[in-house]
Amino acid sequence: MKKVFMSAMFVAAATLSTMSYADNQCDGKYIVGPVETIHVKDLDMDYKARIDTGANTTSINAYDLHVIDGNNNPNDTKKSWQENLGKMISFKTANAQGQEQTHTSKIIKISKIRNAQGVERRYAVVMDLVWNGKNHAIPVNLRDRKKLEYKLLIGRNWLDGRYLVDVSKHDDDD
Repeated sequence: MKKVFMSAMFVAAATLSTMSYADNQCDGKYIVGPVETIHVKDLDMDYKARIDTGANTTSINAYDLHVIDGNNNPNDTKKSWQENLGKMISFKTANAQGQEQTHTSKIIKISKIRNAQGVERRYAVVMDLVWNGKNHAIPVNLRDRKKLEYKLLIGRNWLDGRYLVDVSKHDDDD
């Protein structure tokens, strides 16, 4: 019995060593790595993005936010933030390559985010994100990510139902 088990282990090891991870799909879902280059169509800019299955909503580097005809100094109450819902917001963004743009979009959502720094509120706008020719318009949180390595964080709202994450996969630009 021991010899049969050992033989089976050698066959399994030999088979596994010849397996390839070349497939780009599994069960109809595309496979992404932990870091991918994502094109933000609204900005015509590429971002090296961190894929984060722990984040509910995608988040982009956004600073110098200005709500047009709205409350630009909301206090920490939900009501004061909600006053800006549906209004236009202008913000600056920059990718890791230093390309900077100003963008204006409609505030579609206000999120209350719990993170290591505590609790904060963020505006969200719809942005069209493109990866490998496939695009999806999704809500994206606006957050100052200038000090963070990845200026775009991809959350489950982009991944859900379309993508699987393979942590052993590497972005071609690395």
